[in-house]
Amino acid sequence: MHFYAVFMRPVNKLSTLKRLNRHMRGSRGRYTASWIAIALAAFFGLLQPQIIRIVLDVGIGEQDWDGASWIGRIINNLGEGGQIKQLLLPAAGISVVLMGISGLFLYLKGRWSAIAAEDTARRIRNRLYSHLQNLDYEYHVKANTGDLIQRCTSDVETIRSFLATQAVEIGRGIFLVIFTALLMSSLSVSLTWVSMAMLPAIFLFGYIFFLKVKDVFGEADECEGRLSATLQENISGIRVVRAFARREHEIQKFDDKNSEFRDKNYRLIKLIAWYWSISDLLCFTQIGLVMAVGGYWAAQGKISLGTAVLFFTYIGRLLWPVRQMGRILTEMGKATVSLRRIQEILDEPAEVETGDIKGRVLGAVEFRNVNFHYKEGRPILKNLSFTIKPGEIIAILGPTGSGKSTLVNLIPRLYDPTAGEILIDGISTVDWDRRHLRRQACIVLQEPFLFNRSVKDNVALALPETPEEMIYASTKASSLHDVIESFDKGYQTIVGEGGVTLSGGQKQRVALARTLVRNPKIMILDDSLSAVDSETDSSIRASLKRRYGNATVIIIAHRTSTLSEADRILVLEQGRITQEGSHSELIGQNGLYKRIWSIQNAGSREAVS
Repeated sequence: MHFYAVFMRPVNKLSTLKRLNRHMRGSRGRYTASWIAIALAAFFGLLQPQIIRIVLDVGIGEQDWDGASWIGRIINNLGEGGQIKQLLLPAAGISVVLMGISGLFLYLKGRWSAIAAEDTARRIRNRLYSHLQNLDYEYHVKANTGDLIQRCTSDVETIRSFLATQAVEIGRGIFLVIFTALLMSSLSVSLTWVSMAMLPAIFLFGYIFFLKVKDVFGEADECEGRLSATLQENISGIRVVRAFARREHEIQKFDDKNSEFRDKNYRLIKLIAWYWSISDLLCFTQIGLVMAVGGYWAAQGKISLGTAVLFFTYIGRLLWPVRQMGRILTEMGKATVSLRRIQEILDEPAEVETGDIKGRVLGAVEFRNVNFHYKEGRPILKNLSFTIKPGEIIAILGPTGSGKSTLVNLIPRLYDPTAGEILIDGISTVDWDRRHLRRQACIVLQEPFLFNRSVKDNVALALPETPEEMIYASTKASSLHDVIESFDKGYQTIVGEGGVTLSGGQKQRVALARTLVRNPKIMILDDSLSAVDSETDSSIRASLKRRYGNATVIIIAHRTSTLSEADRILVLEQGRITQEGSHSELIGQNGLYKRIWSIQNAGSREAVS
């Protein structure tokens, strides 16, 4: 299976590299420089053992130099016969200089690769966040928030860490193999072949390990995403958990996810342990082979002692990064999985903008034979047709699941109808610019979300530069101004995450004020005053009619006292409009509206009688 995935589908591999390369756009120059720096660091680092060879062979062994002629001339200039006393001090100085140069390039490599990796990570985060903001409404309804956070943080950090350290280490290993092979082969081709004998087996084993660890890390990363989702969900819903005394159950659920994550990481650790043990065996076998053969040939005079020591040094330096390949391949596998998980988000299609009309909305709405479904074969709305005049107040009543929220979500194009047409001021919604339409057709949801900011910031969210007078006007219209003034810090009071410090009714009124700041021409209240008492509800509706009477208002509600003041009421049942008319007309007809009105007013009629 691994063989097929890697060798029979090279397009996917190339695609992964292309995607990573695209993310690195803007940092490629600095990253290329880091690779050049690591190449130079490897080269100068490998020159230093040559000095040891000169000291051993020429200084101690008193042999003639058989290497490069320019080095021979330097040796002769140091003294007759290159005596050890004349060679030691210059050799030590040159060794220090070579290692200093190598260290300098290592520093530059680390600096440049780290800067490039940080820039790349910042670019990925920005791109992810921007793309998430542009995904359609349905994606966010179905998406797991904890998993999205995991991908935008932990997965991006995995890629950053790989690019900053491990990716460059791959280059170091490649350059060391090339430079070492060239330097060793210039001294003894036969011993070079012996020194490289185990490398194919080591690299093949490392590649097999990479394939395995990538799959295991993918499973571990998915488990971590589920763990993060459970944590985020339970912290957000901690009040519900405590209210229903479900702490033990939720703790056990978290422990199960945590144990699953631990078990997947155990598998990863076991794989790494096997890799280290087997790769160490292969590496030390290679070192032993070089020492045995090189020592024997040196004793036989086939090679010099300095050459043998040089090979011992080179093979040790060469196998160290090879031994580190386990860690490198582990991080590579993690980075590959993380890149795939990030790309899954980026591959999600953004909202397609089909229209370009940005004129002022007057507020006329018309549904023409509109049908809608989330899943094929399960219709939610069925052949809806009705019209709303500018400035008209329309109320919608219907049982749970009848399609009320779906209906109003179609107006600002959170969804588009699967059949039929919706017109705003006689123009199809698909011809309106989506963002422009949403600025003028605003929805106030039943369960609003407030940010962990001040009350003022939450109200002014839609228009951050909103004058204070407009903020006060919107809060007064939503019967919230006096409540805010009673807080210790007034409008600067921090509401907490999700508005946790406010009551349900207060949160709904903040959300309503946030919408009123925009002064929309079409205002949709999706049961958004359900947590408000009847007196406050009546006060808000009167204020809305007085201050925003020219706006088209669509109200979803279950209180007939709220519905009764609408110009027209639509009764929606199983995706169809079964009744339409004013309050007085509908209570005179047998149907859902009359039944609900009778139930809600039964107590008051009995009290009167």
